[in-house]
Amino acid sequence: MENKRAADLYWAQFLSHVEAEGNPDYYDVFHFGDEDSADEIAELVLSGIKTSTGSLVWVYEFENRAMPKPGSYSIVTGKAGLPVCIIESTEVKVMPFDEVDEQFAFDGGEGDRSLEGWREMYQDYIQSECLRIGRVPSEQVPMVCERFKVVYSTAPKDGL
Repeated sequence: MENKRAADLYWAQFLSHVEAEGNPDYYDVFHFGDEDSADEIAELVLSGIKTSTGSLVWVYEFENRAMPKPGSYSIVTGKAGLPVCIIESTEVKVMPFDEVDEQFAFDGGEGDRSLEGWREMYQDYIQSECLRIGRVPSEQVPMVCERFKVVYSTAPKDGL
C-alpha cells in the first residue's frame, strides 16, 4: 500500500527532526472531511485556523479503535492520501453534542466558525455515521472533542 509507505516514511522524517519523548507511536493516519474537502481542511490545519475537531465515541467503539488522548500524534493527509502534516492532540474531552461550546466550534475553523454553523455541519456527519454503524442520532450523542497543534510539516508555504 503506497500511502501506508508514505505515512511510514513521513513519520520517520518527523522522528529524525524532533526530540519527541521516548519513541512515540503515531496514533492514526487520516484526512479531515471527505475526499472533496480534504485538501481545503488540511490547509486550515496548516495555517493554524483549524485547531479542533469532533468525532463520535460510537465510531471508535464500532471500529474497535482507541480514542485519541493528549500526547497522541496523527498524520493528516490530503485528498491524494499523502501526508500533509503531523498533529499532536493537546486536549481530549467527551461530551454530549449539545454541550459543545462556541469556542470549540470557532476553533474548528470551518464554515462561518459559528456554533450554529458547526452544529449544522456536524449533524450531517452524525446522521451519516449513525446510519453506517446502526445507531440512533440525537442531540446527546457522545462526541470526542479534540484540540490539537501542528508539530511537523513539509508542506510548501504557498499551499498544497
